[in-house]
Amino acid sequence: MLLIAGLGNPGPRHARNRHNIGFMALERIAETHRIGPFRSRFQGQIGEGPIAGERVALLAPQTFMNESGRSVGEAMRFYKLGLDQVIVLHDELDLAPAKVRVKVGGGVAGHNGLRSITAHVGNDYKRVRLGIGHPGDKDLVYHYVLGDFAKSELSWVDAVCDAVARAVELLVKGQDASFQNKVHLALEAAGFAGNGAKEEG
Repeated sequence: MLLIAGLGNPGPRHARNRHNIGFMALERIAETHRIGPFRSRFQGQIGEGPIAGERVALLAPQTFMNESGRSVGEAMRFYKLGLDQVIVLHDELDLAPAKVRVKVGGGVAGHNGLRSITAHVGNDYKRVRLGIGHPGDKDLVYHYVLGDFAKSELSWVDAVCDAVARAVELLVKGQDASFQNKVHLALEAAGFAGNGAKEEG
């Protein structure tokens, strides 16, 4: 069994925030693979179903970002999962918009959701880093991540969520490089060169 957790802040006020792209991608995975209905458990919303022949639980913690680890930890204990069975989808300031990268472990780079998960369960879980770009000044980061995606950004956000949902079977099978490659090719085909800008021609 695998647990895929998408990170974000609960409630309509945060629904379109850059910080919530993890929730958005998780939602698209649920739609694409017909997983649901979601129910309230583990201080989050959770739905279960098969992806690529594996039993998968999709979790959206409802604890607010900086307490995400409480929800992930509860679900892990209930399902008796190790860190190698956990995948976390999250926004990544250090990647250009529409860039997607996978890594296991590593630093939390100031991300409060990752910091909380690492504090509660350990560090060696898989992260799917969904690039949102950086505002250019660390003093602007707080308002940037808690701000909504601009209208002009929504087309690449949609393309990223769609590409991740369509390629997630590879992730579930442990084929991280193939997953990353398939997402990259899908985004390239959609005209996004990894900086959120539509390519001409």
